[in-house]
Amino acid sequence: MASGQQLAEVNVELFTAWAASKTDADFREMTVRGQLSRTEIAKECGFAKSALAQNPRVKAALAELETHLRERGVLPALAGKGPTTPSERPQREGQGVGATRQDLERLRRLEQENAALRAEVAELKFALERHAVIREALELTGRMPR
Repeated sequence: MASGQQLAEVNVELFTAWAASKTDADFREMTVRGQLSRTEIAKECGFAKSALAQNPRVKAALAELETHLRERGVLPALAGKGPTTPSERPQREGQGVGATRQDLERLRRLEQENAALRAEVAELKFALERHAVIREALELTGRMPR
C-alpha cells in the first residue's frame, strides 16, 4: 500500500503527463465557466477530484497551467482582470446591432431542427420495434434462420 506522500507524488506525475499530452484545442473543449473542468481532469488523470484541491503541488501546477493558457488566449481572462471599457473588449465575429437578432433566429432554427429530429427518432424506434416483433415471430415459426 502506498503512503499518502507517495500517492501525492504519483498524482503530480499523472497530472504533469496529462497536461503535456493535451493540445490547445483539447483545453478549449474542457473549459467550463472560464476554467478547466476539474471533473474531467480528474477522470482523465485517474485520480479523485479532491486531489486537485488537496494536493498542493497538483493545485499549484493546475493554477500555473491555467495562467499560462490565459496568457496564450486559450482560456478567457479572469472576470476582474479583463478590459473594462467597451472599446477595450474584443468583439466576437458577427457581433453588432443585428447579432442578437441573428442569434435568436439561429436558436429558433436549431430548436425546430431538434424537434424534427426527435420526431424522426421516435418514428424510427417505433418501426424498429415493429420489425423486431415480426422477426421474432418468423424465427419462432422456423421461417427465418437464427
